Amino acid sequence: MSKAREALLTQYFTDEQARFYRLAYSYLKNREEALDAVQTAVCRAWEQQDRLRDPDAVRTWFYRILVNVCMDQLRQRKWVTFVPPEALDAGSYEDPLPADDSLAARVDALPPEIATIIRLRFYEELSLKEISAVTGIPLSTVKTRLYTGLKKLRISLKGAYDE
Repeated sequence: MSKAREALLTQYFTDEQARFYRLAYSYLKNREEALDAVQTAVCRAWEQQDRLRDPDAVRTWFYRILVNVCMDQLRQRKWVTFVPPEALDAGSYEDPLPADDSLAARVDALPPEIATIIRLRFYEELSLKEISAVTGIPLSTVKTRLYTGLKKLRISLKGAYDE
């Protein structure tokens, strides 16, 4: 293990933990699952740090790991357990989505491959090239899915305000 890589990852994980949680929560919609996903992704990244060839690409490298962990958790969901709100710990993390989640709900309603592009572009402010690296799909496909998602959101929002 390279001490420089270790220091880079430690600093990155410390500085960006709130962003990681927000991204995981946007997928999982559950505080505990989002925190678990972030922890799992950090552990995987730490174990696989030798695969990080370019230290400048740490953001896209880690986001790819985190998105994959979130997608794995979504696939593994077989049942939903409801916990009364009074049983939850207030904790230091709050739900990052606004109380009026009409836009967030509309993003969630999009097909998963389009919703991922929207989340990474607008929630995490990644460039289209970075999104391509995170998702492993061609840049032209990222652009097409982004355009399609924005068009669907525009139509959806226009219908909501025309009522």
